[in-house]
Amino acid sequence: MEVFFRVDSVPTNSCILLDSPEAARGWPRGRIALAFCSACGFVLNVAFDPKLTEYSARYEETQGFSPTFQDFHRGLAEGLVARHNLHGKRVVEIGCGKGEFLHLLCSLGDNRGLGFDPSYIESRDQAVRGDDVEFVADYFAGQYQVDEADFVACKMTLEHIPETGQFVRTIRESVQGGPDSVVFIQVPEARRILEHCAFEDIYYEHCSYFTPGSLAALMQRSGFHVLGTEVAYDSQYLTVEAKFNGASVSPAARSSEELSELTSLVSSFTARAEKKITGWREDMLARTRDGQTVVVWGSGSKGVSFLTTLGIGDAIEHVVDINPHRQGYFMPGTGQRIVGPDDLVAVKPDCVVVMNAIYADEIGGMLGERGLEPDIVAL
Repeated sequence: MEVFFRVDSVPTNSCILLDSPEAARGWPRGRIALAFCSACGFVLNVAFDPKLTEYSARYEETQGFSPTFQDFHRGLAEGLVARHNLHGKRVVEIGCGKGEFLHLLCSLGDNRGLGFDPSYIESRDQAVRGDDVEFVADYFAGQYQVDEADFVACKMTLEHIPETGQFVRTIRESVQGGPDSVVFIQVPEARRILEHCAFEDIYYEHCSYFTPGSLAALMQRSGFHVLGTEVAYDSQYLTVEAKFNGASVSPAARSSEELSELTSLVSSFTARAEKKITGWREDMLARTRDGQTVVVWGSGSKGVSFLTTLGIGDAIEHVVDINPHRQGYFMPGTGQRIVGPDDLVAVKPDCVVVMNAIYADEIGGMLGERGLEPDIVAL
């Protein structure tokens, strides 16, 4: 694999809850060295050290407070339940977060559920559930043997794993699936990141980046039989569905033309990314020099990457998030206090920088409800 993009100092966690500016600015830092495999299209941060990251009860990752995301999440669950006849079945989710998606799958199909995640917090689980849905607040590893699973979901987790082959093989070996059992994996889509130089989507926690071909190849090499891949959520998410048994119905390898395109994107990525980063930095600094109050909307990983990559932490005082469990804490690396939308009434921002364009209309509506009409710019 050939390294094509480097960042020397980035916070090693983006969604960690830190209770002081000093703790936030002093959070450990690591290096990013993205390397590309020209044989399958896989991208890996070869400088990643998993000992520098933390996934625990103070890891706050949920997007479930956004109506836009709620609609997507429910539609995704409904489609999976219908497509795979998930009614009265045993459903397992690896990397279940706070449990929202597992509860959706179980409630929509009257299924039994089992979820694994070290950041799961029982007191945050507001679902009315009985013994048919249980959670293990731990990493999924070989010591856990699941003796029955009709459907296995693994959403937005594999990108955090450096040894992706070992991890997927552990699922194959530790979960007892029947002839019709299906595994569903969702990750960020790497081609979009490469094409659009989405530097805000490159951060330390995400060490593994997949294209459709590399994800399908991983599944086949791990003993699964690929049903198909799909790109969703404004081309931001990549999904694969595969059976434990049977014959693959989609090719694992990218065509030579597609790999050639990825190779071209990789070879020009650093120059294009630096130009884009410089443009955003100059725009933000020009606005603040003109006396504008600029706020960032989105305190998660994209917000952390945006502020640390641009190096403009001192120019922006406020970061907004609708997740009440993030409000009052501080941004890793740069130390801004995370505030709620209501706090902007006093701030009166001139410019709101939206970290994900898919939420721009939703955010514009929230600002309008509070009598605010700032300039809204989105990544």
